[in-house]
Amino acid sequence: MKRVEDYVRTIPDFPEPGIMFRDVTSVLQDADGLQLAIQGVEGLLEGLEFDAVVGPESRGFIFGVPVAYNLKKAFVPVRKKGKLPCETIERTYDLEYGTATIEMHKDAIKPGQKVVIVDDLIATGGTIEAITKLVEELGGEVVKIVFLMELEGLNGREKLQGYNVDSVIKYPGK
Repeated sequence: MKRVEDYVRTIPDFPEPGIMFRDVTSVLQDADGLQLAIQGVEGLLEGLEFDAVVGPESRGFIFGVPVAYNLKKAFVPVRKKGKLPCETIERTYDLEYGTATIEMHKDAIKPGQKVVIVDDLIATGGTIEAITKLVEELGGEVVKIVFLMELEGLNGREKLQGYNVDSVIKYPGK
């Protein structure tokens, strides 16, 4: 029986020497790999009470929407600045080289809603940290954060202390 890890392609020295790039497209391109990935994320949510799944553009959409659909929950997209048509709230956060700004519709989360954040990968944790702040600004409660893959060597969990964080696959190193 194959595991979802078996579908992740590893590309050494990309984008720079010493980096082991974990390619999620190889999971998506295989029906069994995709099914195992979605089931893996859903398995980490078993027994958890929540109202909505929040996912960042673009791979958070890929994994968050089927999870929300299968579990009969709402899905809330978080997008890059300027991509959402209604009134938004935004958060700017640091990247390795520069900053980025993400947005969420102001009416996407209702006060008291319990939210799960789903994304493909946690590296440094900056994007998800910004999303937690957006959810909380709207009065929501982040009850869990789930990733398909985690690069433990980049210490992304440090930015998410105090939250229930889980990953389907954990890779040591970067």
